Amino acid sequence: SSSSSSSSSGRKLGGVRVTSEFSIGKLTSVLAKKTQGDLDRVFKGTSKTRDKLSYMDEVLALWRLEDLEDTLDELEETLLSVDFGPSTAQNILDDIKKKVEEGKIKTGAEVKGALKQAIVDILQRANGGKAGAAPLTLCAVSPSVILVVGVNGGGKTTTVGKLSHRFANEGAKVMLVPGDTFRAAAAEQLATWAERSNAVMATYKEGIKPGALCYQAVDEACKMGDVDIILADTSGRLHTNCDLMDELVGVKKSIGKRMEGAPHEVLLVLDGTTGLNMLNQAREFNSAVGV
Repeated sequence: SSSSSSSSSGRKLGGVRVTSEFSIGKLTSVLAKKTQGDLDRVFKGTSKTRDKLSYMDEVLALWRLEDLEDTLDELEETLLSVDFGPSTAQNILDDIKKKVEEGKIKTGAEVKGALKQAIVDILQRANGGKAGAAPLTLCAVSPSVILVVGVNGGGKTTTVGKLSHRFANEGAKVMLVPGDTFRAAAAEQLATWAERSNAVMATYKEGIKPGALCYQAVDEACKMGDVDIILADTSGRLHTNCDLMDELVGVKKSIGKRMEGAPHEVLLVLDGTTGLNMLNQAREFNSAVGV
């Protein structure tokens, strides 16, 4: 019948037959459930941290000036239990103690507010005390060279692709450099990002060393004359591997030999799930190549 044929009828999109039973409502429902599931996993993963931090409210609710030292000790234990480093926790509490002694803090609520502000101040310190993200250091004369570094699986190549997309949307011509000469198909993955973000892919040969590859890429971009930003990907490496860190130092020096002052920015990509180990990564990479 006509009714039965209409329920099973469909149309072709890109060679694939889509039945009339498909609806945006169903798709929206599926996406909403997936999003909620992702959020639930995030909140479940941070539940222990929230529970420990909520103990601060109990401590501060019973705040008395006479119990200052005991209260600070309890607050220190709480900060340490949620992965604040010892020196950072001590600096925060020293600041609070000073304000209490100066009479600037008198209640538990004011202590909590001072805790929040002290943490914000630490995060903003890297940006000269200003709110928001620190600006990238770029060269006044094109091209600007950005070297992207980090450990294995941190998301460097994906970050390069996202940065390329952002810079392209801002009107810049971007060149991507496949400096990851170790991982299989790394260059092909970067080439896909170049295509998606309308970037130029640097010319490269299989088997070439990363330092030489980056040198040639910068040389190629300079000769092209219209490249604004060079994004150089690198192989993932453990910060504890001296040989690989030395190789990275060599890559940076090779770039500097072709263009004085380059790379103008070194970005370290970190995986937020690695906890305090990120601090060790940041220290070692900064010591080697100055992130």
